[in-house]
Amino acid sequence: MFLGEYQTRFTGQGRIVLPKKFRQELSGEMTVILSRGFEGCIWGFAPSTWKEEAEKQLSLPVTDREARNMRRYLFSGAENICLDEQGRFVIPALLLQYAALKVNVVVIGAGDHFEIWDPKIWENVLKKLTEKNKTT
Repeated sequence: MFLGEYQTRFTGQGRIVLPKKFRQELSGEMTVILSRGFEGCIWGFAPSTWKEEAEKQLSLPVTDREARNMRRYLFSGAENICLDEQGRFVIPALLLQYAALKVNVVVIGAGDHFEIWDPKIWENVLKKLTEKNKTT
C-alpha cells in the first residue's frame, strides 16, 4: 500500500523523484501510470493496479453516460511513465498544467495509488478533511 506524505521539489523541468517507500511498493516495476485525479491532483498507479481499475471502468456499459464520461476523464489524461534507476520521472505537460504544479510538490499515499499535489492545494484539501473529521 502507498502510505505517507512526502514533500519534494522538481529536479528538472517537470521531473521529480518518487519516494523510496513508494518505489518499493512497485515490486521492481520501473513504470507507473499517471492520470488526472480529482480535486486537482495527479494519480499514480502501479501497472497491475491500473489494469484492475481500467477493467472496472471498461466493465461498465458504454451506453451509460456517466461511465463514458469517467472513461474519457481517466484514459484521456493517462500516460505510462518510466522511472530511471534513481526513481526519477517526468510528469507530462498536460498533467503539470492540470495540477498547477510549479516547483514544490507533495506526494501522498492513498492506499492503492499515490497522488501528486501542489502544496497549497493539498494544504486546503487536508484542512477541509481535518475540519470535517472534527465535526463527525
